[in-house]
Amino acid sequence: MSHSTETGISIAMCTCPSDEVGQKIANALVTERLAACVNQISGVQSTYLWQGALHNDAEILLVIKTTTEKLATVAARIKALHPYEVPEFIALPVHGGSESYLQWVRQNVEN
Repeated sequence: MSHSTETGISIAMCTCPSDEVGQKIANALVTERLAACVNQISGVQSTYLWQGALHNDAEILLVIKTTTEKLATVAARIKALHPYEVPEFIALPVHGGSESYLQWVRQNVEN
């Protein structure tokens, strides 16, 4: 188990309007080796203000495992593929975890 604060791995999140959009983005990120794994979580209900109006929408949440150095490229790829004017993209550093899993992420993301 890694307890280091510098794993070089990040988890990014992005919501999508449908399973189809989520799958398209997940497939692109993994096949282009920008992410080692993308989880698609359905049943997410998002409540937010957009252009002055309150919205309550069903969405798909993508949980993207990648290297910290690839975050800007992942963000750009999502922006290119995503139908939203302002797609969600937030990232959190991974401060620890199973070293074998962290190594697998590093090996499956192109440097």
